[in-house]
Amino acid sequence: MRTYSELVKLPTFEERYEYLKLNGEVGVDTFGFERWLNQVFYADPAWKSVRSKVIVRDNACDLGIQDRAIGGTIYVHHINPIVREDIVNRNPILLDPENLICVSLTTHNAIHYGDDSLLIKTPKERTVNDTCPWKNRKE
Repeated sequence: MRTYSELVKLPTFEERYEYLKLNGEVGVDTFGFERWLNQVFYADPAWKSVRSKVIVRDNACDLGIQDRAIGGTIYVHHINPIVREDIVNRNPILLDPENLICVSLTTHNAIHYGDDSLLIKTPKERTVNDTCPWKNRKE
């Protein structure tokens, strides 16, 4: 069972991604024709309340990494995936902040499909003349 407390001990975005990735497959149903259960759950005031608290806790940052502010829609991802029975039985894991983390849509898809090519990479640190071959020669 993965937890938020363990996740935040990992210092880098890449390490956190590796901890969370699921290696799912595109097109594989998780709820199938019972997708309406998800929609009912995500409209519940209890979900909306805990979702807001998680966004504040994570400072609206992707995987809770402070220099990774989410500019668009913020997704609150279940660290341990939920299934139909969790919703039907109101499993406490649904609303447990230890099982929730803020992610961008891109990161959410990369986690579910185990495809790190979807991730926005940390920008390379630039240096003076690093793109000018005749000024950047090491002699």
